[in-house]
Amino acid sequence: MTRTRHDARLKIGILGASGYTGAELVRLLARHPAAEIVLLTADRQAGKTLGEVFPHLARLPLPDLVRIEDADWRGLDVVFCALPHATTQQVVAGIPKDMKIVDLSADFRLRDVATYAKWYGHEHLAPDLQKSAVYGLTEIYRDDIAAARLVANPGCYTTASELPLIPLIAGGLIGADGIVIDAKSGVSGAGRSEKLGNLHTEVSEGISAYAIAGHRHAPEIEQELSVAAGRPVIVTFTPHLMPMNRGILATIYVTMTNGAVAEDLRIALAARYENEPFVHVLPSGRAPATRDVRGSNHCLIGVFADRVPGRAIVVSALDNLVKGAAGQAVQNMNVMCGLPEAMGLEQEALFP
Repeated sequence: MTRTRHDARLKIGILGASGYTGAELVRLLARHPAAEIVLLTADRQAGKTLGEVFPHLARLPLPDLVRIEDADWRGLDVVFCALPHATTQQVVAGIPKDMKIVDLSADFRLRDVATYAKWYGHEHLAPDLQKSAVYGLTEIYRDDIAAARLVANPGCYTTASELPLIPLIAGGLIGADGIVIDAKSGVSGAGRSEKLGNLHTEVSEGISAYAIAGHRHAPEIEQELSVAAGRPVIVTFTPHLMPMNRGILATIYVTMTNGAVAEDLRIALAARYENEPFVHVLPSGRAPATRDVRGSNHCLIGVFADRVPGRAIVVSALDNLVKGAAGQAVQNMNVMCGLPEAMGLEQEALFP
């Protein structure tokens, strides 16, 4: 499916439109010149307008929310699945096969269904469909994404970790062993469901580590770094919850190889991403911050020499709801449908 004329608008369906990533998809796609939203689902909010759920979207001409089982699939070109993990497999399996799908859950990210079962606690319900899924880290798998019907959109922590690490491992500049990823996320990364740990009084004025040595993004990161290394890779990954709405900041500790120094890493990353619209390597000495990417589809990367000889510190920042979710999903849709990759994603970060 290739759309070369901008007036040939893609008919879009968004499943799970009442969540944070669903709302971000609507925000981005409502102003996308080659997209028209014609289906929105949200089972618990069915029958309402999206404006009743998200007042900031009330002025947009959108269809009312319906249950998935009441969805009218006729005429759709692209379906975005912004459903909770472990709920997407059977839904995706039931979507007509002439439609392209971008899944924002974790259900199709892990290529090995046994690894999925280990980390998610149940067997994969669509293993045949999993075989056809393409991992949607756009800058790394662009050609595969262009030919895909089903794209598994990466997680937010994984995007922030993989974008700097994959080129450095593949280029032999750092060792694949002993990598430590210390990452921080805004509260929106935990979703919109009612949880005690997400209450303002539980989150504000504090920082906490969670899912220590057991976060489900770890096998996703290891899967992609293993591809880059050509052998199995295990990392130390610890996520933290920050008292902010949006943002991911990953501080990554690596050991350099083959006589490389930190500036070699920075130069290599700058060369790799020189022509990328959304990944930017900062000048020497500059550190990225989440406020520099808030609301945008950009990822910023900085590289620093550690005090420990032979080691370096790589820092990356992105908006977990945009480049870490909905923005990357739209970027993948553009690639899948033959549109300019940055279309609908040109907005700069919000500041302050």
